[in-house]
Amino acid sequence: MERRTEKTYLCGRDYPEEYSLLLTDEVRRAVAAARGRDPLEVALDRTVPHARLVATQVKYLARAAQKLPSYAAAQCILPPLAFEQASSEACAAHKLLEGDTVLDLTCGLGADALFLSRRFRRVVTLERNEMLARVAAENFSRMGVANVDVVNASAEEYLRRDGLRFDWIYADPDRRSDKGRKLVRLEDCSPDIVALKPRLKQVSGRLCVKNSPLFDVGEALRLFPDSRVEVLSLGDECKEVVVYDDGSGPLVTATALGRGSFSAAPGETAPPPGRFDPERYGYLVIPDVSLQKARLARIHLAGKADIWSDNGYGFAVEEPEGVLGRTFAVESIEPYDPKRLKRELKGREAEVLKRDFPLAAEELMRRLGLHAGAGLRLAFTKIGNDFWVIRLK
Repeated sequence: MERRTEKTYLCGRDYPEEYSLLLTDEVRRAVAAARGRDPLEVALDRTVPHARLVATQVKYLARAAQKLPSYAAAQCILPPLAFEQASSEACAAHKLLEGDTVLDLTCGLGADALFLSRRFRRVVTLERNEMLARVAAENFSRMGVANVDVVNASAEEYLRRDGLRFDWIYADPDRRSDKGRKLVRLEDCSPDIVALKPRLKQVSGRLCVKNSPLFDVGEALRLFPDSRVEVLSLGDECKEVVVYDDGSGPLVTATALGRGSFSAAPGETAPPPGRFDPERYGYLVIPDVSLQKARLARIHLAGKADIWSDNGYGFAVEEPEGVLGRTFAVESIEPYDPKRLKRELKGREAEVLKRDFPLAAEELMRRLGLHAGAGLRLAFTKIGNDFWVIRLK
């Protein structure tokens, strides 16, 4: 007998035809009545019309409270795949494009178009999937957004029209293949922005492209030499690599939302620090992941902390100010000696951090006999040919 689980009942398919039911008043009322309940309980409730579909919405509306609060507040329709691929509102709000008109080539759930609508008189957003285009239009209506036109067309099809002219073009290409494989190269994504570049230049002199957090900054500058490339992080997690091809570069920017930004010209370097002297340092600096991804950590910490690699830790004699990242007071810095550490620490609770170190944090804990907890905070790193463990206060 099949074991009935949440996965059995909650819909995760890509825009099924039954999503048209979510446009009806009956299902909308059922979703409103079920919000706050356990989704599996809703899915099994025979008194709920279209219970499985309603349960899916209850589940994703609860998740949207953090990622897409405007959508949650307006009880928007949230197809699972579109929700997973959507920009968070925090990231969408950061893209400070503005003007009279903007063309969004890739609507999806419409989070980016929502925030574009607050800075442009008119937004035209394209969605090639007919059902998702209907859902997006309905969601904009529920949120009271009146200046967004949802067009059911692919970017390639729409751009063949004559007389197009926009202040900005925005694109968040689909980074999944037909078989669901993740794509990173911009040329492999849909639409192919690289192939469309000549036509995009005719339609607008300014282009903004959101890319995967895995997208290489150097590759972005190769494809768009005069652009500003921004690496965006949120909560210590790299979220996006955004290209602003509007003549404002070449420039590379690392932005940690809520913490600040740092920019430098491509190729700018900082002088390497001298010999690593563990006795000198009183503070450990963990550069934000946006600095690491943008390869700006060494430049950012120049004059504030010594750092031997953009992927590593910074070390400071005095507590640095204005650093994009986290700073910890150091208790001691010592050579990594796993046998001695295991004898001393086995069975204790610890938080393990590591950068530029060949072992994963989980493997370090296993080898040293540590358990997850707040008793100790240990950082592991490699500088030159030497391995070190830093005990943090």
